[in-house]
Parts: sequence; C-alpha cells; structure tokens
Amino acid sequence: MVHADASNFAEGVTKEQAYTHVLLQAEGLFDGQRNWVCNLANAASLLWHAYKSLPHPSSQVNWAGFYTLDPRATLSKPQLILGPFQGKVACQTIAFGRGVCGTAAATQTTQLVPDVEQFPGHIACDGDSRSEIVVPIIAKGGEKAQKLVAIIDIDCAALNGFDEVDKKYLEQLAGLLGKSCDW
Repeated sequence: MVHADASNFAEGVTKEQAYTHVLLQAEGLFDGQRNWVCNLANAASLLWHAYKSLPHPSSQVNWAGFYTLDPRATLSKPQLILGPFQGKVACQTIAFGRGVCGTAAATQTTQLVPDVEQFPGHIACDGDSRSEIVVPIIAKGGEKAQKLVAIIDIDCAALNGFDEVDKKYLEQLAGLLGKSCDW
C-alpha cells in the first residue's frame, strides 16, 4: 500500500534525483490502479512536492497539473478540460491551438517556454506565471493508433523556470501516464 510519505523529498536533492523519485513513486502508485483521475491526482501531488523541495527556480512553481481531452468537444473544435492539479484555480477549458497548452495539444509536442509574455496568445490563468512547460500525454487508441489524451502543465513564477532536464523527465512521466491509465 502506497503511503503519503511518497510525497516526501529529502533536503538537498538534485532535480534529477527529485524527478527519479517522482517516477518511481508514480510507478508504485499506478500499479494496479488504472483510473486516470486517481493517477493524475497523485502525479500532480508528487510533482508539486518535488518542486517545492528544490532550490530556485523550481521552488517557484506555482501550478502543477493536467488538462485532459474534453469528451464533450467536437472533432472540428477539440478542446482540453481542467484535470487534477495543485495551485490556484485555473482556466476550465482551453481550445486546441490556443495558448501554450492548446499549442502542445494541437502539435503533440512539448512546449518549453522561458518567458510566457513572449509566447503568442499566452493565456494568463495566473498572472504570477512567468515561464511554463507543457508536455502532451499520448495513449494508444483503437487498432494501435495513438491519440492525445491529456497534457502535463507546469507554471513557474520565475523566468526560465524550466530546462531540458525538466523536459526529459516530464516526457518520461507523460509516457508512463499514457500507458498506465484507462483513458
């Protein structure tokens, strides 16, 4: 049985060590649990506590969570809907192609944004956010086709809050979520 201590991170860990801990704990939490709401909620908590254990700028993360593919959206107007998260209240829906999240969903590519003010069409759900990383979560659909099911969205109150290390490990987490949930 997984315990709340899974969210505890030792002082002085490196970013790589924190992400490794997140991935290991996530694997344990997802073992035998395929419900996407449950798994995304626990992943959001793990990420939030990991960032808060790290030095600046990671400790300045002010939102960590998920948007999922909105089942009510049409094929001609796909959109994301708010999923489990940690942080301030957030935008409830985001159209594909709009802002950082919508761009990541539409292109199915990670968006690493050092300064959100320089991103065309940025949606300011929280005016304190200065940088952002958004990672698509892809799952196998029918007949082995792959489809976007959700995105990981992390905001930081500092400029240049994310780097290639964040991208690498968040893409690994996205892969784990894509195969560990019944979407």
